[in-house]
Amino acid sequence: MNYMKTIMLVFGTRPEAIKMAPLVKEFQKHPDAFKTVVCVTGQHREMLDQVLTIFDIKPDYDLNIMKQGQDLYDVTARVLVGMRDVLKEVQPNVVLVHGDTTTSTAAALAAFYQQIPVGHIEAGLRTHNIYSPWPEEMNRQITGRIATYNFAPTPLSRENLLKENVTEENITVTGNTVIDALYWVVDKIKNNKTLDAQLEQILSNAGYDTKRLNKGKRLVLITGHRRENFGKGFINMCRAIQTLNKKYPDVDFVYPMHLNPNVRKPIHEVFGEDLNDLGNMFFIEPLEYLSFVYLMEKSAIVLTDSGGIQEEAPGLGKPVLVMRDTTERPEALSAGTVKLVGTDYDKIVNEVSQLIDNSNIYEQMSKAVNPYGDGKACERIVENFK
Repeated sequence: MNYMKTIMLVFGTRPEAIKMAPLVKEFQKHPDAFKTVVCVTGQHREMLDQVLTIFDIKPDYDLNIMKQGQDLYDVTARVLVGMRDVLKEVQPNVVLVHGDTTTSTAAALAAFYQQIPVGHIEAGLRTHNIYSPWPEEMNRQITGRIATYNFAPTPLSRENLLKENVTEENITVTGNTVIDALYWVVDKIKNNKTLDAQLEQILSNAGYDTKRLNKGKRLVLITGHRRENFGKGFINMCRAIQTLNKKYPDVDFVYPMHLNPNVRKPIHEVFGEDLNDLGNMFFIEPLEYLSFVYLMEKSAIVLTDSGGIQEEAPGLGKPVLVMRDTTERPEALSAGTVKLVGTDYDKIVNEVSQLIDNSNIYEQMSKAVNPYGDGKACERIVENFK
């Protein structure tokens, strides 16, 4: 087909925005072939807007669904109903959604109700346990059943889809768009000394002075936000971090805290109400993407329960310990770029200690080849629609 196609990209959270932003930019390079329409849901409001600013993306539609105390029922219903009128107005040739969020699944379902083909970016990731990660695993499976076009980041993801009887010609292995975004941002920082200084100041204002690293200190970067870890899991994680923080006074532990109160409550339970003046333990406010990549690039080890960071950090040569019992990214396990430590206190302490104390183990993980791509995933996706 040679006529101009209307491509609608829908996303609502910060991780989605990071991975879809370079794809928006790639489609926009071809104005003669594509009308590129961006619809955001606002599932994460402030954090989403930060990414849009970094990549200079102005949404054509904004559902602005975020409400205080919203749950999965609220998000699903608001996205589904909100997309109805947008899709009727735009009538896109295809709707592209990303990964495993409730925004993606509800938007895909809304497109299905109007018989509009769906393209699934980052398709085929599976744990085969519908409650881990929750609700992400089931979101992926539902979106995968709806999708016509499946853009698998790795050969293993492709195999998962084939086992589910997805037609082979409807699967394209692309690499992961997060690596496209990562390389774009790292280049932007490294080629702009003014920006480098600004990011250093932003981190200092947030509560961590990166100049500490000039004195030979190492940095363990920590993130946590998964629903399945709420409660006892987060308490275990925080206690393990506290033990490590005391065990290694010459290592800085930096934790940008997610805004969710279910994340912040156990931090206060373990570390106290006052999170200032904790020596080499730094709890800081959430970072926008540029600042986070800047900090990740300066880190030695990443301790996380995030999905995307399992792909990003190895791209920068950083060993990743994943505070989850399962991962839908087993390629990273096989490659040796990540290890699962769950929310087990002893395992977290032991594995972080090994990476700090044993240079051979550290080198083995940090130099393992990242299985998630070469930074050209977006080109391959766009090529599919020409």
